[in-house]
This record gives sequence, C-alpha cells and structure tokens, in this order.
Amino acid sequence: MRKRSMGLILASAVLGLVTAIPAAADEPFPNDANIWDPAACSDPDSSGFKFHIYYNSGEAGAYRNIGYAVYDFDAIKATDKSYHVLTFCELGVSRPWPGSGQHIKNNAASGDNTHYKYTARVYQRSGYWGNQDAMGPMQHHDQFLNVYNDNASFQWT
Repeated sequence: MRKRSMGLILASAVLGLVTAIPAAADEPFPNDANIWDPAACSDPDSSGFKFHIYYNSGEAGAYRNIGYAVYDFDAIKATDKSYHVLTFCELGVSRPWPGSGQHIKNNAASGDNTHYKYTARVYQRSGYWGNQDAMGPMQHHDQFLNVYNDNASFQWT
C-alpha cells in the first residue's frame, strides 16, 4: 500500500510539472515582442533586445534585434494565432541597406550578443537543432562558421 501511495504522489508531481510547462511555453508575449516591439528595429546599441542578427558579415547591412527565442524564423505564431515571417529591418529610405526587408531565415551572416549573462545560439534548423553558432555573453561573430546563410532558429541558453 505504501509503495502504491508513493507512486501516486510521484505520478501526480510529474503530471503537475508536465501540465505546467505548456502554459509557460504558450505565453504569447515573447513572440509578439519579437514581431512588433519597436526595440526590434531600434539601434542595436540602445535596444533592450540583446541579440542582434545581421544580413552581412562583420555586423553590417540590415539587422534585427531579437529578445526572445524564435522556434522558426519563417513561422512565428502571434497572440491572434496568425503566423509571421521575421525579416531584417527596413533601413535607409533613399538607399536601402543590404538585406532590408529580406527574410532572416537562411540569410544571416553574423551576430552580436550583448547580454551579460546568457549565451545566444543560432541554429541551422527550425526547432533549435542542427549545426549552430554559439556566442557567449558579450561576444559576437563577424561571420557565422556553421550557419552562414543557413539559419532557421534562435535560442538563449
């Protein structure tokens, strides 16, 4: 009887953890912020978002500031259940910067992590897997080694 009650307690605890995880993962704000927050296209030096992804090598050309994990650069689900493509910010009115308005997925060449604590990871495949380039706190890559123009997701670790 004692083993059975311990098993039920353990099963209940595990079930509680499993059911709590999706609620946090379904939180819509991070996706909405990556899509619509003005910090996404503000100057990287003053943006509240701490990861900056660039169209060209050497942190050049158009960029996008990212604050939260992105499961798939081409399919970000917003609060209203619509899907959006993450693009480089449209910069330069009369002469657009290289990459302005282009999809980030499979188009990024470099990145800059200005976070003091977390490592930024850009992955080759959607869902945070495949080859990756990792940038420790306050580190940048002038040119991605493993995901140069072959990138699909981003995550903090």
